[in-house]
Amino acid sequence: MSDRMLALAGLVQALAQVRRIADTGQAHADVLVTALDSVFRIDATDAADVYGGERAVRTGLMLLRDYFNGAMPDEQLPRLALAVIQLERRFVRDEDMVERVLTGIRALDEAAQRLGASHPDVLTALGLLYADTLSHLRPRVLVQGNPHYLGQAAVVAEVRAVLLSAVRSAVLWRQLGGSLWDFLLRKRAMGHVVDELLA
Repeated sequence: MSDRMLALAGLVQALAQVRRIADTGQAHADVLVTALDSVFRIDATDAADVYGGERAVRTGLMLLRDYFNGAMPDEQLPRLALAVIQLERRFVRDEDMVERVLTGIRALDEAAQRLGASHPDVLTALGLLYADTLSHLRPRVLVQGNPHYLGQAAVVAEVRAVLLSAVRSAVLWRQLGGSLWDFLLRKRAMGHVVDELLA
């Protein structure tokens, strides 16, 4: 359950950045790096390793704690998270698309190692990969924000790249046994685990 909550924290933390980028045109640099690095950690040993340690998703854990306490500051975030979780279900059933995404990530791995995962060239390529694959699945994940920023190609690429990392976290969460039933049947237990991880 701890690993599952870390994956969920990675998901909501990435989506909070998506919202921030769409509203302000700016990401939080450290959180952006955590999200994008996770895309390239396909063969990590555990959930913490995907994000570079538990501390890297502390912001996401705090958002989860707010959610479980009924005090989520951004009402769009749970809606966006549900959309990404539903997108992940359609994605993993499409074996050709999964292979295309994995091939695309592996092709970018060397550049990400050399330049950094948040380098504009890597960001643009990840955004293109999302646009060419996951954005064709229905229903689409709709991101609302400031039209001034969402009209800029670089901002749109960044939003898509971070959405790709959110899907990566959703895949991890599902691989660790997570399901939407947890939110109905195990919400209290999930909240306790989040509190323990934040302690």
